[in-house]
Amino acid sequence: MKQFRIIAIGIIIWIIGVSMYTASFYIPILEDLELQANILLSIGILPVVWLGTKLYYRKKSTTKGYWLGVIFFLIATVLDALFTVPLLIIPNGGTYYNFFTTAGFWLIGIEFILTTTAYWYVNIKNKRYTPNYL
Repeated sequence: MKQFRIIAIGIIIWIIGVSMYTASFYIPILEDLELQANILLSIGILPVVWLGTKLYYRKKSTTKGYWLGVIFFLIATVLDALFTVPLLIIPNGGTYYNFFTTAGFWLIGIEFILTTTAYWYVNIKNKRYTPNYL
């Protein structure tokens, strides 16, 4: 596993995710802006994580997709604890407890893991184990 590359890509994924979440508040479509932001993030994070996974596997790596997703999610969780909650959530009346116990947070974590695992199965595992003579 390439630690620097995985951390850098995880930080980029987190920055794009927080940017999508924050930007959605400036374009009101639904009355519940929090719900709107969560919907946009849960849909928008899928291609971002897929692209991050693709960038990670550009150089040969033996890390399985599941573990890559777990690490991406852990990086996002640490950055959320350090920056997102104190700078965006607490000033608007939220708490660490509320942020980390919402179902949306954990569903997005599951999306991270499922997306990286799916990418690994579709693009890495099948190509790695396919004989050249086929």
